[in-house]
Amino acid sequence: MSPPEACPLVCVRDPELTDNLLRLAAAAGADVEVPVDPIGARPLWTDAPLVIVGTDVVAEYVSARLPYRPGVVLAADERHVRPGDSAVWRVASDLGAEHVAFLPTAEAWLVDRLTEAVSGPRRAGRVVAVIGGRGGAGASVLSAALAVTAARNGSRTMLVDADPLGGGLDLLLGRENTGGLRWPDLVDTAGRVSPPALHDALPRVGELSVLSWDRGDVLAVPPEAAEAALDAGRRFSDLLVVDLPRRPDDAAVRVLQAADVTLLVVPAEVRACAAASRVVRAVRPHCAQLSCVVRGPAPAGLRSADLATALELPLAGVLRAEPRLAGALERGDVPAATGRGPLAGFCRSFLAELEAAE
Repeated sequence: MSPPEACPLVCVRDPELTDNLLRLAAAAGADVEVPVDPIGARPLWTDAPLVIVGTDVVAEYVSARLPYRPGVVLAADERHVRPGDSAVWRVASDLGAEHVAFLPTAEAWLVDRLTEAVSGPRRAGRVVAVIGGRGGAGASVLSAALAVTAARNGSRTMLVDADPLGGGLDLLLGRENTGGLRWPDLVDTAGRVSPPALHDALPRVGELSVLSWDRGDVLAVPPEAAEAALDAGRRFSDLLVVDLPRRPDDAAVRVLQAADVTLLVVPAEVRACAAASRVVRAVRPHCAQLSCVVRGPAPAGLRSADLATALELPLAGVLRAEPRLAGALERGDVPAATGRGPLAGFCRSFLAELEAAE
């Protein structure tokens, strides 16, 4: 049996400061140890991912001569300790603290540190953004299919609906009545979001977690909230698939900037190509890698390679016509869930190439 993971230490005795620090730990989704004194802290001191020592007990911890370690923060209540007080900086140096957190000003910063401590180092979760070249191009269906396929292959996957005016990816996946966190619950979020807490709070389709919209009046996500959710998703997941609006708002721009690959879905039609060229001009400046996916059928015989050339984009693949797909979606079937058909085949091929490129 593997040993339990070490928790952050909160070394404090003052009741009010204790309550404040425990509140911040809860906001970060962090379980913490609260030793009664330096003797109780000593066996936990070295392995704890973060140590917070209150100014009310710092003299005891300095006198105890605990081993030097990185990741020590001195916490001070601004009502009693002024940031300009040289004594607090002197005792922080004696303790070996890397930072002094003056509360409440530094609350958001300290929540970030606690979240990082329990989440471990930043994961390199890949981000795939999907955007339609015109309305009804099939970007949402492709987003869902990619995420479903990745989850079926054993990847820890998160599907994000970043299009506030779309029909809702939860509805597409038949989870519109499933309880769980939606975007409106995150609009006031700033700083870090606990990755495990976010994952546990989201609606699920098997092993796939889904962040979508409700049916209320919230029609936008602040870019800070989008970035916090994206960061949490990358830390917890192997793959994030994000369905974006054709007219990127500030939140969508943050996603495009973070995406490893952006896929532009374009029906094989002349007017769709013309519309997609305008989308390309809007999103290309924000993309590390922008490719197009051409969706059939081609009523006038427009070749996929010619369409990609007209858009000046590499061709990521072709989605052959799948006549029964629309009816299956209306019946509530999950896209690519069976693993059969052109859509599922493209998803397997694309994800294999993405993995090989790592």
